[in-house]
Amino acid sequence: MSSKPVVVYGASGYTGRLVCEYLRQYHVPFVAAGRDEAKLKASMDAHVPGIETADYEIAVVDHDTAALTDLFKGASVVLNTVGPFSELGPAAVEAALAAGAHYTDTTGEQDWLMTCDEKYGPQFAEAGLVLAPGIAQMYTTSEIAAQLCLEQPGLDTLDIAVFWGGSPTIASTRTILVNAATSKAHYLENNQYAEFPTQGLVQLVVPGQHELALSLPWGGMSHPVWFKRDPRVANCKAQGGVFNAALMNGVPQIVAAALEATKDMAPDERNEALTATARQVMNEMPPRENPRVNKTLDSVHASGPLGRAHCVIHGNSNYQQTGLMQAYAAYSLLQTPPKRVGFASGCQAFGHRELLGVLRSFGLVSEPQLTVQH
Repeated sequence: MSSKPVVVYGASGYTGRLVCEYLRQYHVPFVAAGRDEAKLKASMDAHVPGIETADYEIAVVDHDTAALTDLFKGASVVLNTVGPFSELGPAAVEAALAAGAHYTDTTGEQDWLMTCDEKYGPQFAEAGLVLAPGIAQMYTTSEIAAQLCLEQPGLDTLDIAVFWGGSPTIASTRTILVNAATSKAHYLENNQYAEFPTQGLVQLVVPGQHELALSLPWGGMSHPVWFKRDPRVANCKAQGGVFNAALMNGVPQIVAAALEATKDMAPDERNEALTATARQVMNEMPPRENPRVNKTLDSVHASGPLGRAHCVIHGNSNYQQTGLMQAYAAYSLLQTPPKRVGFASGCQAFGHRELLGVLRSFGLVSEPQLTVQH
């Protein structure tokens, strides 16, 4: 049973320790939880600046619903960073619900978003709890830009692009491969999910540079699921990528080779093989982000029959943005009810202008550039 109001599950990972860092800055007591006590202690001691001033404890837990429920009892909020979420998320979500705790995670797996929306969302709503998967820079910062555009009435179509500098973590690389092997990518067309005809590279115009950038559907991303129940939005398509063109050119080849090699395998065998492939691509923790290198760009074109809006948000340190928004979600939930219970995006649960203010106050994004054509 947790003696702290917040549990960070997966605290020893790259993103988890950043969540802990920002919880410390918000003076929020937390439990750093995971399966390996030595890794948890090493991560807290070596990678969370100022950890000696934090009110926290370490908890070792098995990944099953019963064990997680026992740990989450007594906590108000569970912040989960343990993926792939389509595989490992159900145990954590079911445990949070059983323990009566709000739940957020950092997923970008569209099929997991759909599961949360359709299967678990009504149960969380009935319990008066928020279920907010996918609070992360790759999805939420661009959602902020989309919501700023949608403040203009009469816009029903969202075209979203997300770019960032640097490389994915070990866990992110594995998730990309597992997700590509087990699920389809969708966009929203006339309020219905439509399957991307291809998940190949697409060139996009990126604000602020002359060179075209390479993008992928990236599993469809979170936005089509979040906006499917928004009456303002009928169409939503999201794509993303890293600024490194060589890395982007390699991603489809790696994914295609991995899928071909594992297509006839049993699920457990396939997951092991995909994990091994992911480790060949990225087998070490990335260094702490450098704002001069790890730049981010979120661009949203919103349109309607008679109007247009375009919002661009420049920022830096995408994983730090994720850690900060996760910590703020917990900080907010400990003081006031969310704006929406049940399944919700970060902006729907906590407010897009509130989240923008948090990112701005920590110096992680610049003032949005919003252009409106009437």
